[in-house]
This record gives sequence, C-alpha cells and structure tokens, in this order.
Amino acid sequence: MERDILERLEKESGSFSKGQRRIADYIRGNCDKAAFMTAGKLGQTVGVSESTVVRFASDLGYEGYPEMRRAIQETIRSRLTSLQRIEVARATMDEGNILESVLMADMDKLHASLHACPRENFNAAVDAIAQANHVYIVGMRSSTCLASFLGFYLNLLLENVHIIQDTAQSEVYEQIMRIKNGDVFIGISYPRYSSRTVKAMSYAKANGATAVGITDGDSSPLAGLADILLYAKSDMISFLDSLVAPMSLINALIVAIGVRNRDRVSDIFKRLETIWVDYDVYERMRG
Repeated sequence: MERDILERLEKESGSFSKGQRRIADYIRGNCDKAAFMTAGKLGQTVGVSESTVVRFASDLGYEGYPEMRRAIQETIRSRLTSLQRIEVARATMDEGNILESVLMADMDKLHASLHACPRENFNAAVDAIAQANHVYIVGMRSSTCLASFLGFYLNLLLENVHIIQDTAQSEVYEQIMRIKNGDVFIGISYPRYSSRTVKAMSYAKANGATAVGITDGDSSPLAGLADILLYAKSDMISFLDSLVAPMSLINALIVAIGVRNRDRVSDIFKRLETIWVDYDVYERMRG
C-alpha cells in the first residue's frame, strides 16, 4: 500500500462509486478535519451512511476505518503548518486538563512504540553501532535534542562519535565527507521531516555506510532509505511534537550498548568520577 493515503485516493479514484467519491473528495480537501472524525461523523458530513465509510476504508485496503483514520493522521502530521496544528489541537484537546491529556497521550505512544519496533531491528542497530569504526549522528530541527542526547552518551561509551551540527546545508556534508564502509550513520527525523537529514542519509549510504533510521513509521522518508529502522511513535500536540517515546528508545539503545561493553564502561565511569571530583564538575551535596 502507498505510504500516503492521498496518493492512494488519487490512484484509485477511477473505480470509486458516487458515494465513495464524496468521501475521497472531502478527505483530499479537508484532511485536517477528517483525521479526527468518526466514521459516522464523516458519513454525515459528506451525505453517506456510516457503513459506506467503513466499506470505503476496506476497499482501499485498510483493515477498518480506524486504520484509515490513522493513515490520514500520519499524512497531516507531515503536511500541516504550525498554525494548522494549533487549530487541530483546539478541536481535539481538552484545554481544561492539558496536563492529563498530554501525559496520557505520551503513555499511549510509549506503549505503541513497544510494538512498533521489532526486537531484531533494535539488536541489529546495537550491533552495528557497537562495531562501527565511526558513528555519525544527524538530527535536525526538533530532533536536534535527540541527536545531542544520544551523541553525548555514545561519546562516553565509544570512540569516534560525531554529532553533526545543524548548520548550513553545505557544512553538513563537510562534516560527513569522510564517511565510508564500516561507519554507521544514525538519522533521526520526525514530522515535519527535515530534508537535510534525508539527504545526508542518502549521501552516507552512497558512500558505503550503514544507515540507522530513528523515526515514527512507514510514512517517514527515512523508511525508504535506512538499512535498519527503529520506530518510536511521536504525537502531534498543538504546534509541537511529543518526543517522549523516541527519547525512551534512545535510552534503550545507550543502555544496550553499555551492557555489551560492561567492563569497559565501568572503567570509563571510574575515570570520569575522578575527573568530576577533581575539577568540581558537580555541586557537592551538603550533609
């Protein structure tokens, strides 16, 4: 199935009945609204029965209407502007209890991520990173914080870890120009997807590096590039995306790599503790 439901609708449009064409036209023109409608509400809006909407989802190849609605949601997350995101949030979020709404959504995404990331993919990523000659980490825009966190800890555990700075596009390639076979490129990208990250991963693969993609699902442009895919779900919350689940996945990667090199890691942190004490890196607790 096509990754983008809008492409699917365009391809199948010639076979639609009159009622199905109404549904398709509405979704194409009002993706941001359709993404959060029930089957009954969508049918009422376009003037068809709820059962027609459900059959339409099935005819498109989805298991049911909820799966088609999730596909619409995935599409709009990469297409909506920040202002449009705010409008969607107003229509879907309980503004009287934002704390609970956000924390519950994060819990749901953590649970969904546990099932979205196959263990064999996770283990393959750990193996590749642990054995790499050089590790290059790229995360642009909102994913910069994820890349920095991963890079900070990998730099303590491994040698030759490079965190690519989000600077001018030409400088990104200058920072990865020596990447080659035996190296690992880790690309992190969430909606709205950074074109720089996608292009940098393409460059890394062309030069023989193993590409590890940390992203949200099959609709991501990294899905068609990465040798190893790690999925952690994010969620659209007003003008920002929740990155709780991606951070948890990155935590797991760091811990797994540390466990692979337990003795070496123990020695590293013994040396670090001495440095931290000698140079007053942390405030000493009283009492």
